[in-house]
Amino acid sequence: MRFDSVKPFGNGCRVRSLSGTQSNADFLNQLEKTMEKYIGTKLILALPMIAQAFEAQQGKASHADDLNAAGYLVEYDTGYRSWSPKAAFEEAYRRTDGMNFGLAIEAMKKGLKVARRGWNGKGIHIEIQNPDENSKMSSPYIFIDTTGLQTDNPDAPKSRVPWLASQTDMLADDWQVVD
Repeated sequence: MRFDSVKPFGNGCRVRSLSGTQSNADFLNQLEKTMEKYIGTKLILALPMIAQAFEAQQGKASHADDLNAAGYLVEYDTGYRSWSPKAAFEEAYRRTDGMNFGLAIEAMKKGLKVARRGWNGKGIHIEIQNPDENSKMSSPYIFIDTTGLQTDNPDAPKSRVPWLASQTDMLADDWQVVD
């Protein structure tokens, strides 16, 4: 396969066209067949913003076809900022105060603490313990921390112990990142 020129494709992306008998359409069809699927999880900051406002505030192109298009200003943990169309953004991201259990696990893998909105008692959360050279455990595990439990019950346990999710916990969409 030999590439000979660069042509615009889509929203400012560029793809090299093939020389010879294969057209760009044939090339793109072949490309789709060989591309692999990925899923990503990133913790970002975002603010609803039309493309025109993004371009004015950030001084760079949004690559939107319509400058009045709804979207989001997105800031990554590196500080890099970009604009994302509303539909693409809302398909890829969820707020951290209404996550499913899979996203809660991903947040914990990034070092964050999570809790269910519906849990009884304030100050309870779960997090991942990654063993170090002083640990008796050899693999990461999830534990529940009730040491910050705010309750009038003097007999309520305030400890850290390994935790297992219930069916209800695993299917809930009320997980949230906590401080």
